[in-house]
Amino acid sequence: MAGITPQAIKELRERTQAGMSDCKSALVESEGDMEKAVEIILKKGLAKSAKRAGAVASEGEVRASVSADKRAATLVEVNIQTDFAARNDEFRNFVGEVLTAAETAPAGSDLSGASLRGKTVQDVATDLTAKIGEKVAVRRWDRVEVPAGKSGVAHAYVHLGGKIGVVLALETDSDAVAQHPEVLKFADDTAMQIAAMNPAALRRDQIGEDVKAKQKEIFEGQLREDPKPKPENAWPKIIEGKFNKWFSEVTLTEQESVVVPGQTIDKLREGAAKAAGGTVNILRFVRFERGEGIDKPQGPDFASEVAKMAGG
Repeated sequence: MAGITPQAIKELRERTQAGMSDCKSALVESEGDMEKAVEIILKKGLAKSAKRAGAVASEGEVRASVSADKRAATLVEVNIQTDFAARNDEFRNFVGEVLTAAETAPAGSDLSGASLRGKTVQDVATDLTAKIGEKVAVRRWDRVEVPAGKSGVAHAYVHLGGKIGVVLALETDSDAVAQHPEVLKFADDTAMQIAAMNPAALRRDQIGEDVKAKQKEIFEGQLREDPKPKPENAWPKIIEGKFNKWFSEVTLTEQESVVVPGQTIDKLREGAAKAAGGTVNILRFVRFERGEGIDKPQGPDFASEVAKMAGG
């Protein structure tokens, strides 16, 4: 059946940590549809969670910067084929140049046409590809900013030598509050939180109704598959509890801090605001993980391991 390949089983297994036979069965049931297969695994309670699509890593670097006035922070990802080439000085210099171009680029614009060395960014990347012998690509960029006329601070954090980068912006009710040591510490701790825990949204009201509806289907599927099923009239309360737990995992403000266990990020925000004698709000954050969403060619080893399972 189309879609029931060793590679598909491998991907589903990596995303759900379910057993190979369960992954194959789910793919058969979904007729090869990967996203439906993930749902089937979740509904059957064979995995507590599933990684979002595209967790396969590629090489290159994520790099960030903060403006001199600390009101804006910029994040870029530039890719190359191998880790060895990513350490090349010319590649690293190029990443720095791309970041500089992004710092002043119009929000949401395509950097490939931006001016660099008297050429476009794309032309410089093409020249570098020819010189190094590996494809160089400026993949994405973003910038967070404190709105004009408002007080606040922007912050950047890069983890594991350019594997993960985070930028975020806070709004405060005065410049003094923005520069208070406890507020700056909160910004740094929160950036590390985002890097480590990869929240899907800032607050629960930012999660789309379609996403919540799909999650409800998963919760209902889990209840149906429960070996000790609960009466259906008890489901709404149970599902409400499941949603609250899910929100605490996927929304930044409700996540438990990795720096201060037992405290949510929102409680730490309140504490920083109180210490600074003002108000502090998280405006926006962006997180890039190097290679996220880029499929890399896979070797045959795993395929040969499961080829018999994937057959007929």
